[in-house]
Amino acid sequence: MLVRDVDSTVGTPRHIRGKGWDSKRLVVAADGVCFSLHDTTVEEGTQMELQYRHHVEANYCFGGEGEVVDLASGERFKLRPGSVYVLDKHDRHLVRAVKGDLRLVCVFTPALAGEETHTADGGYEPIRAVPDSPAED
Repeated sequence: MLVRDVDSTVGTPRHIRGKGWDSKRLVVAADGVCFSLHDTTVEEGTQMELQYRHHVEANYCFGGEGEVVDLASGERFKLRPGSVYVLDKHDRHLVRAVKGDLRLVCVFTPALAGEETHTADGGYEPIRAVPDSPAED
């Protein structure tokens, strides 16, 4: 069983910050499950263009108001507490925090290592497999 709280991640390598956002990675690849779970805050007024080419991401909004925009279609979706959106086709998208800080629970598969920050194209690199140890004779 794995039990962890948000406060225990603050100030550790699992607490990642960028311009206008903050992510506390509660469950990561090293925990041995097939997903990672993050408590993410997008500050009011922040807009981020993102695309996760190597991951599927599900997001559950539990605070603030915002929107997610599908950049392929231009379609806009309002986000408020109780909303969920899933980037199941590696969708290029915008996330905007409109009223208050947008608070999200984010689930990534495959799991993130936990210390990643966004690449220039707004995504994360895949985790590189660790080579097996050489067999002993």
